Amino acid sequence: MGHSVFRGSLTRTKRLSLAATALAAVAAVACSSGGYTQSDDTRPAANLNAPAATATPLVIEEQRSLLESLEQYPSFKDEESGFGVILGTPDLGVGQNRVAFVMTDSDFGIVKFPFSRVETFFLPDGPGGKKEGPVERVNAQFFDFPLRVRGIYVADLNLDRAGAWEIFVTIPDNDGNRIGIRFPFDVADASASVALGARVPPSANRTLSDVDSIFELTTAGKPDPLLYDRSIKSLLDEGRPFVVTFASPAFCTNALCGPQVEVLSSVGERHSDIAEFVHIDLYENPDEIKGDLSKADRTPILEEWGVRTDEWTFVVNGNGEVVAKFEAFVPEEELEQAVVRFLEQPG
Repeated sequence: MGHSVFRGSLTRTKRLSLAATALAAVAAVACSSGGYTQSDDTRPAANLNAPAATATPLVIEEQRSLLESLEQYPSFKDEESGFGVILGTPDLGVGQNRVAFVMTDSDFGIVKFPFSRVETFFLPDGPGGKKEGPVERVNAQFFDFPLRVRGIYVADLNLDRAGAWEIFVTIPDNDGNRIGIRFPFDVADASASVALGARVPPSANRTLSDVDSIFELTTAGKPDPLLYDRSIKSLLDEGRPFVVTFASPAFCTNALCGPQVEVLSSVGERHSDIAEFVHIDLYENPDEIKGDLSKADRTPILEEWGVRTDEWTFVVNGNGEVVAKFEAFVPEEELEQAVVRFLEQPG
């Protein structure tokens, strides 16, 4: 009978050696997102008719607070194999997409192999029907979160049709076999958030000049004032490039969010010459919440931008157009690469 995981006869001892052999195995995995060093005819054959993992609650050996808001992200678990996935980017539309996910193992928690292989399949008849593909094969890169407690896999995928899709994500074991999990996801005609290439709304977010205290603008414990001195509308009026993060630092309570505002501030310190950096909290009244989200009022700016999950970052050029966007946590390295690539002028 087909299972959602392809893993061969992997024993606990061999699984324990995965972390120890990860660095040595990097050479066997292509470092670009465009292909693999291993030829297709040497790959173990996957069962393309196997069902995708079912959506069941994940059990992760981490702080319980990380699980409190998982309901906004699709999560999948294969009970037999112990592998699980949390999809951090459910807002997917036709076209090029950054797809991010956390991969877990019931024995070891977060899977941190440097690269995972991602294969996509289109399901013209919906889940449980025939599969077309693989449509695309790329490598997802693993990024550690600050303090190396958690981490996320990121891949750029061209999802060229709306409808039901499936991802098959695998990593190698120390015997050269590939182990992993397949899971379904949906692609809409267009993403709900502001699309790549689209002009952003002229949001009139409050700034330091509008309040008596910076803590009326953010739940951050030690906020950086430079992130709160400009409104989106004023930056658009000036034609000034900017990076904006929507997040609530005090309420980062799931496996897909991280210290995004600190990352924004750090990148901003190095690139303030080419862009402004702005943080907009998810809540209008952060100074009144005091740890009780029942008192919280979500800012209407989230609706203007089509933001539905709890951590987003957009890179916007001088024409007011989105040139890069990131749902869930974007690591510092990934964000800085986007800022330099899209906002830094040549010469």
